[in-house]
Amino acid sequence: MSQVKQNDTVRVHYTGKLADGQIFDSSVERGEPIEFTLGQGQLIPGFENGVIGMEVNQKKTIEIPFGEAYGDVQQEMFMEVPKSQLPQEMEPQVGMGLVSRNPDGSEIQLRVAEVKEDTIIVDANHPLAGKDLIFELEVVEIK
Repeated sequence: MSQVKQNDTVRVHYTGKLADGQIFDSSVERGEPIEFTLGQGQLIPGFENGVIGMEVNQKKTIEIPFGEAYGDVQQEMFMEVPKSQLPQEMEPQVGMGLVSRNPDGSEIQLRVAEVKEDTIIVDANHPLAGKDLIFELEVVEIK
């Protein structure tokens, strides 16, 4: 039986959890496995490494330290923004998601980390930065 190796295109069902058991993403819930080619950097390194050597229909659970996932929380990714730059009708709350548009038109996902009197502190880190991840994997197909 063939095993997953670098440069293979695979279809994988997964459920991603945090250490406390909270599910943050699941292809099983969507009913459609994820398809990707190993070695192209489409997914976090720990996920790709976890699939290598697996066979079709094999299931396993992998633990990915944050360094092989979304990295550590970077303090330089926190920015203070005057409330005057927000839409007037917006009432910022801690945890609220915001989108900022760069001059080139690309978007950055932000999260409100703190609300002060005249400003807010936004966090541009990936929401899973600094977190170890657990994935339940099942290889559905090796193309």
